Amino acid sequence: MNSSPTGPRTPAYQVSPNAIGLWTLQGVISSIFVLAAAVVAALVVPEQMPAPLRFLAAAAPYAAGVYAVVAVAIRPRLRYRVHRWEVTEESVFTLTGWLAQTWTIIPIARIQTVDINRGAMQRLFGLASVAVLTASSKGTVEIVHLDAGLAGAVAPDLASRAAAVRDEAT
Repeated sequence: MNSSPTGPRTPAYQVSPNAIGLWTLQGVISSIFVLAAAVVAALVVPEQMPAPLRFLAAAAPYAAGVYAVVAVAIRPRLRYRVHRWEVTEESVFTLTGWLAQTWTIIPIARIQTVDINRGAMQRLFGLASVAVLTASSKGTVEIVHLDAGLAGAVAPDLASRAAAVRDEAT
């Protein structure tokens, strides 16, 4: 068992480059709401509030601006560099997270169902996610933001591999 602080080996494949656009759009949308709330907070703080609260309200739009830069310009590219996946003869590997990283290794024999999910924003960018339901308490693990065509090939391949393993076991 590998107990290194860096985790198991890195999966071979990155998610689709279109995921950067999706994550950027999500960052823009969340930044609009954060900036709006910060501006409203700065404008509606009464003068009779204690000085520390007035300072926080005045600083909120600047903090929201920093959040927007990170959410739109930095986070999508970091996520793209980190999010990876791989399917081998024995397992499905995923690596997610840019601050806290999670490696997930799913034995093919534990796969129960395989689904393809395409949310509205994923469809806009030609993406899909492959959801792998396992026979464990962890539940469903997703290989996120693959090109839709690739997801359409990966899902049936995983399902047939899982069926073949089940057939061999009986």
